[in-house]
Amino acid sequence: MPVRIIRPADRVSGPPTPGVERHEAFADEGRWIGISRTEPGVISGWHHHGDHDSYFYVTSGAAVIELEDGEQLTVQAGDFACVPKQTIHREGTAGSEALEAVVVRLGSGPQVFPVDEPAAG
Repeated sequence: MPVRIIRPADRVSGPPTPGVERHEAFADEGRWIGISRTEPGVISGWHHHGDHDSYFYVTSGAAVIELEDGEQLTVQAGDFACVPKQTIHREGTAGSEALEAVVVRLGSGPQVFPVDEPAAG
């Protein structure tokens, strides 16, 4: 396989989640690689990523990931994180800076499944 370079102008829109902007660099059966951006004050809709494990590296800003059981995790610039397949969650920005992250998804099938808000526990 030849070396491929994907420049910002070459990226296409990635799988949608309300409140999250994604730009795809590489995609084929079993993997998706791209950039995710969320503006300050935005919280995504509840969703999961099907049979994909989602790995990401935060390049700027910070995110709060809320899980369906109410647990909240903060991921900051310089942190790596993994959201395992089928994990129902939503994410939002923490603070006044936009969140940007490099995302790698490994798995098969559709990548984003919007779900209803979990019942309060």
